[in-house]
Amino acid sequence: MDIVVKGRKTEVPDRFRKHVAEKLNPERIQKLDAKVISLDVEVSKEHNPRQADRSDRVEITLRSRGPVIRAEAAAADPYAALDLAQDKLEARLRKQHDKRHTRRGAGRLSAAEVADVVPDAATLNGNGEPVSEEKAGAIPTTRIGSLEVQGEGPLVVREKTHSAAPMSLDQALYEMELVGHDFYLFVDSDTKMPSVVYRRHGYDYGVIHLNADTASSSGELDGAGAGGALGG
Repeated sequence: MDIVVKGRKTEVPDRFRKHVAEKLNPERIQKLDAKVISLDVEVSKEHNPRQADRSDRVEITLRSRGPVIRAEAAAADPYAALDLAQDKLEARLRKQHDKRHTRRGAGRLSAAEVADVVPDAATLNGNGEPVSEEKAGAIPTTRIGSLEVQGEGPLVVREKTHSAAPMSLDQALYEMELVGHDFYLFVDSDTKMPSVVYRRHGYDYGVIHLNADTASSSGELDGAGAGGALGG
């Protein structure tokens, strides 16, 4: 297994390269993924003083004959960032390893199918809880976050809350490229406004700033005024 260490806009000392080789133990990783081919470790540094507590970022990319697995972390120094990134990588490898070795029994029924197949079986709702006969014919209601969804419904809601230090627009674009997403939510350090950068057609980027004080009550957004193209 090859381990390649490189820096992005920063020099990587030999001492850190040696530490990476010792830290990312090939035997330990290959026990979780025997098909691993190489590990790419990229080190970058944020020179903004306001980002001092997460100025060093380490991204680990594991390439194998299966899917590519990536883990990244930022900390006050590259050694701490490497530790955090390694923990994330191994957690994802363990999850994938366990998933590969989990086998569902053939012909196994879901909870929703039991009532149709097994006579006199209790009817369950979407949360797996018994439903009385009076309510069995009613449309089930499931609470997802702050919303109530009736029936099976195509609505899927996932709520996440992140702490975010204000950053510049350039830093937000860099973070978006780093995680490989088409958009990135951040707090603009210049305007202190919640903002989103996003990928447009070609090589352009757009940015949307949210002004909570002057937001239109109509709930409609003008696509031309909400975000402007950058870099082109």
